[in-house]
Amino acid sequence: MSLTVAFLGLGAIGAPMAAHLGRAGHTLTVWNRTVQRATGSAAAAAGARVATSPADAVRGASIVITCLPESSDVAALLNADGQAMLQALEPGVLFVDCTSGDPDTSRRIAADLAARGVDFIDAPVSGGVVGAEAGTLTVMVGGTAAALDRARPALESFAGKIVHCGEVGAGHALKAVNNALLALHIWSTAEGLVVAMKAGVTPQVALDVINASSGRSNASMNLFPERVLTGAFPRTFRLALLDKDAGIAASIARGQKGASPALQLAADLMRIAHLELGDEADHVEAVKLVERWAGVELRQ
Repeated sequence: MSLTVAFLGLGAIGAPMAAHLGRAGHTLTVWNRTVQRATGSAAAAAGARVATSPADAVRGASIVITCLPESSDVAALLNADGQAMLQALEPGVLFVDCTSGDPDTSRRIAADLAARGVDFIDAPVSGGVVGAEAGTLTVMVGGTAAALDRARPALESFAGKIVHCGEVGAGHALKAVNNALLALHIWSTAEGLVVAMKAGVTPQVALDVINASSGRSNASMNLFPERVLTGAFPRTFRLALLDKDAGIAASIARGQKGASPALQLAADLMRIAHLELGDEADHVEAVKLVERWAGVELRQ
């Protein structure tokens, strides 16, 4: 089933997602703040038209997909330049937000779009650059089942797993919780390896045991052997974005007035690491702060 798709946001994750849509045979228009990134993207190479503006991108599209750093960026696009993009959206269009955003903003955007006859689903993704390039991302969707059914042919172009999580905002809430857990896994694994190292156990031996035992996680099984122990930190997901996501999870928990000290701790630690290491640090580089505080280096 061929769709007319507008894709806005060609970052490290969005660019390969858009390219998969083009290769799947959908009629694709792409837009990015940096024009050179759009014209030089794999999506453009796959035949996508490069739009001159967000309004130009969405005009005539049946599905609009955004993949931006945060929800405020999506809201800003819709309200920029006299709401030109919002005005260009035709009634009946489906708006799919793959941004790792926050539920409250998503619900406000959904209400504004509904007033124009435009359906909205939040559909953040997990799997990183590797998953985006392989077309195996996990997509967690908030919105109606009918809207998801409409989006599914597009989502299947880059997804290995699509899960309907609930109403609008549910996908963004779950993504934030997932990433807060990622933050906790990275930090706690680093602390554990430092403790083991100071007790005379090498990080390699410690990981060998942990990854065959109940303390294992994706961080210990993949991120630490491939990045921390080698000292290679490819820029696949910025620490600034993990800070943002952990903060969203903690904010949701506070709004529910429940006791969630671990989620709050994840948010606090990622904020400290982000401030210490800067905007361009990769998320796994948070371990450098653990090493700095402990006075040891895990790389062997």
